[in-house]
Amino acid sequence: MGKNQGDAARRFREAEAKFVKTGPVEERAHEARDALDGPEGPELQRARRDTAKGAPR
Repeated sequence: MGKNQGDAARRFREAEAKFVKTGPVEERAHEARDALDGPEGPELQRARRDTAKGAPR
């Protein structure tokens, strides 16, 4: 992994940890559930499956 990728990964992990500790996790979980149940649900599910498979972006 290149230096820039490593720096980006580190920043992401730090931001993620901060969000989990201080962010509105419960609220975001409800928003995600509502989005999955809404009209964009099939597209979101397809994107989730693709990324779980490691599909290229």
